[in-house]
Amino acid sequence: MVKGISRQVIVVHSPDPKLFEQAIFILKDEAVGQGITDEVLLKEAQKAIRSPMMDAKVPKLSQWGPVWACGGAMLTGLVWLLTALI
Repeated sequence: MVKGISRQVIVVHSPDPKLFEQAIFILKDEAVGQGITDEVLLKEAQKAIRSPMMDAKVPKLSQWGPVWACGGAMLTGLVWLLTALI
């Protein structure tokens, strides 16, 4: 734990608290000294929560699972067949 350091934060409460109660943003020291208003900080925090990066679709590897399973089964069967014939 760090002692003697004070930081300014923004706390944004979740509109749907099923999973998260709140998000906490720690402000940079430069942002505090530039005279940015509270409304701008709050809008930026809400914008960060809804950013496209959060909505980016992650490639689902689970869709490829059956393909790899079938390929592995076919390869195993082929190796078994070749060893049985030789």
